[in-house]
Amino acid sequence: MNTEKPFIDIEDGQAEWTADAASAKERIDKHIKEQVGEEYSRSQIQLWIERGDVLVNGAPIKANYKLSEGDFVSLTIPESEPAEIVPEDIPLDIYYEDGDVIVVNKVRGMVVHPAPGHASGTLVNALMFHCKDLSGINGELRPGIVHRIDKDTSGLLMAAKNDKAHASLAAQLKEHSVTRKYFALVHGNVSHDQGTVDAPIGRDPQDRKMYTVIERNSKEAVTHFHVVERFGDYTLLELKLETGRTHQIRVHMKFIGHPLVGDPLYGRSKGIKMDGQALHAAVLGFVHPTTGEYLEFSAPIPDDMEEVLHALRNR
Repeated sequence: MNTEKPFIDIEDGQAEWTADAASAKERIDKHIKEQVGEEYSRSQIQLWIERGDVLVNGAPIKANYKLSEGDFVSLTIPESEPAEIVPEDIPLDIYYEDGDVIVVNKVRGMVVHPAPGHASGTLVNALMFHCKDLSGINGELRPGIVHRIDKDTSGLLMAAKNDKAHASLAAQLKEHSVTRKYFALVHGNVSHDQGTVDAPIGRDPQDRKMYTVIERNSKEAVTHFHVVERFGDYTLLELKLETGRTHQIRVHMKFIGHPLVGDPLYGRSKGIKMDGQALHAAVLGFVHPTTGEYLEFSAPIPDDMEEVLHALRNR
């Protein structure tokens, strides 16, 4: 019998899982606390239960409910939103804009949307100042945001100005029809000129801030790559995403033994130093939600990453 504790993957505040034998007779509040880690207190979890944000077999329960093997648990973590997201006059590198969609080249270091510890200075704050309207499908905290790239990843990102455009772009992402190509500088000499990493990604059971290749509680993740330039102990890759999991490229490159240069979570402590991972979303293509025209945009590698490449070429 498998007695390993279940480990949940919380995506956009939602999680569902089935309790196994190891969780039988465990209080639901204690059980959830073990799954979500130190980020949330037990008193917070008890409040969720009281509010009905935790269901067992589709029904609300009390905090002292004891699990049985096979119980189906669903959790909705309410977002802690700022009282008001303030529009901020932050410069944007705009590649395209019309009444439906805006495409921007995000700088490395900018957070996409407000979150605990990042209530201001985000792309959403800048978009709210620049745009009169943004879609409301993702709620007040993430207006217009259809997809995200990490804080320390630079490059192209699209946002929707109305709900119709948002629904169209989100559907294209779900169907894997959006073109997304990245440039990444990785450690080591990648021996194959091209390849595909097809390995499921889920939360790392040892560290909730990280993701890893894992079979349990994971989602399909596929990354295609080809070598652009080799530098002996480093390689410049172009990568194309087939799926869009959190930290996908970073996790997959670590998985094949070639972590990204400068990656604070998945990289190496030795070697080239960068302020954030050497990863740039260089190409973004999608079908316009109103006209049906295919649009594709390219953004050059940012200066700090280009300087590193220049130094490697001149060694």
